Amino acid sequence: MRVSMELSRILICEHTGAQKIELRELEPIDGQARWFPIVIGTAEALAIREGVTEQLHVRPRTHDLLYNTIEQLGATLESITITNLEHGTFYATLDLVDCTGESIEVDARPSDAIALASIHGTEIYAEDTVLQMTAQGVIDDRDR
Repeated sequence: MRVSMELSRILICEHTGAQKIELRELEPIDGQARWFPIVIGTAEALAIREGVTEQLHVRPRTHDLLYNTIEQLGATLESITITNLEHGTFYATLDLVDCTGESIEVDARPSDAIALASIHGTEIYAEDTVLQMTAQGVIDDRDR
């Protein structure tokens, strides 16, 4: 089951190569929102921050290029989903609908998927199993 999430924090430390974002459950069932951090690279953290602050660019950036390509091929980015956590690595998909209405899931790094979502206002989801694993302390500061 997919759970609706929001980007709740972007933690950028310019002296290290590992930045953090935090995703938080939008509609907690028991009143206590579940959340988890994901360690990402500096470039992705800056792209996410630019998306959140709605900074405009004259020329397309890498994430803009991907989004524009998706649109030019007649597809729509419907959402992104954090799908799994395995051996300390998070996995995600870009959830697309093509020009025929068929749903397509494209494997992506969570940082890239969240950058696209933040730049273009796309829904963010996490599989409930990921939230269960993170609540049990399966992740640590090295997880990406």
